[in-house]
Amino acid sequence: MSTQNFPLPDVGEGLTEAEIVAWKVAPGDTVAINDVICEIETAKSLVELPSPHAGVVGELLVEEGATVEVGTPIITFVTEEAAAAAPAAPAAPAADDGGGSVLVGYGSGGGATSRRKRPAERPVRSSVGVIAKPPIRKLARDLGVDLTAVTPTGADGEVTRDDVMKHASQASVFRNIETPEWGSVREETVPAPQSAPSGLARGLTVTRPSAAGDDRTESIPVKGVRKATSSAMVQSAYSAPHVTVWKEVDATRTMELVKRLKASPDYADIKVSPLLLMARAVIWAVRRTPMVNAAWIDTEAGAEIAVRHYVNLGIAAATPRGLLVPNIKDAQDLSMKELARALNRLTLTAREGKTPPADQQGGTITITNIGVFGMDAGTPIINPGEAGIVAMGTISQKPWVVDGEVRPRWVTTVAGSFDHRVIDGDGMSRFVADVASVLEEPALLVD
Repeated sequence: MSTQNFPLPDVGEGLTEAEIVAWKVAPGDTVAINDVICEIETAKSLVELPSPHAGVVGELLVEEGATVEVGTPIITFVTEEAAAAAPAAPAAPAADDGGGSVLVGYGSGGGATSRRKRPAERPVRSSVGVIAKPPIRKLARDLGVDLTAVTPTGADGEVTRDDVMKHASQASVFRNIETPEWGSVREETVPAPQSAPSGLARGLTVTRPSAAGDDRTESIPVKGVRKATSSAMVQSAYSAPHVTVWKEVDATRTMELVKRLKASPDYADIKVSPLLLMARAVIWAVRRTPMVNAAWIDTEAGAEIAVRHYVNLGIAAATPRGLLVPNIKDAQDLSMKELARALNRLTLTAREGKTPPADQQGGTITITNIGVFGMDAGTPIINPGEAGIVAMGTISQKPWVVDGEVRPRWVTTVAGSFDHRVIDGDGMSRFVADVASVLEEPALLVD
């Protein structure tokens, strides 16, 4: 005889609005406490919203793709009494145990709460013979991975999450390897996939038809992570005087060490890449030039520089939702193996869009690995609240002079952008030179 409205809750971090990405329930569904009812996207992360009630879903008050303020009712739950008085919904499933399901605090309906079984709980074999659970298939779609091309490592030939992520990581370097022919028209509308987790893709809509009636332009709403990223980058670019320096590096010994670590039993279950050595090099170099790890702070009494004696190491990650920069807290205290595990967790979580807001705050210095896209160098923009960002370029074999002889060596470029208010040219140059020295001779880390 009454309904219970559930307003969009405050997910913390000072956020005032969120977008309803996808509903996981429909009117008439029976849910239990903490069942996921929808995914919401804030300016910082993609969050699964649990149900605060056990009961029956009444009405979805907000459409997918809509952005609403905290406190706005988004869904209703119907009490057992109200459900009995209302006409039965044709799509409402029956409870598995035959008992009634009620909202918490409204009394007992004489039976245990049940929940609808979802296909995501079982592996599914497709027509082409690939075995993968629905969440893994969604992840593959979001990353643009063809499951038929993935080598499965799960039981009975099932494709696992790690299989998809590994394939996506390997394939990312080879994107755009083929150049398409120019189209016959100047602009073309490409429908956005409905399964994409990013508000950017879902919001792809045609807004301005041409004079001939053709759809010639498309509008992409700027919201969520893209909105937050653009605002932060503009603020950083126009408030901090950027200076970029770079150095070409013989990283042959780094590649040799990476190869040995990959073959080591101690790292059998850990993904090892040159990024691990780059991270260790940055941490080591920060200790020698602490000002690159500082921050410029404006106060009422004037400006001051906060020098942090710890490293919350940010790793810029390109995800289906846009650019995220989660950081590893107190990275200076981690061993090589612990740092490798932390990088693995950070990367997988970011690519799945599950990075919590807390992991994206409090960074002190950032690494961006543009080498995975085949880039040699760049001039990255400093993450707000930091004074430095380091870019690692692609590692490729080039002719290099060693002891007066030209030899093939693994070469990369280390570039760094810095806030010139915080650190001068000599400091930033020493820092980049130190990072380069470690990549040239990783034995420097043994001290």
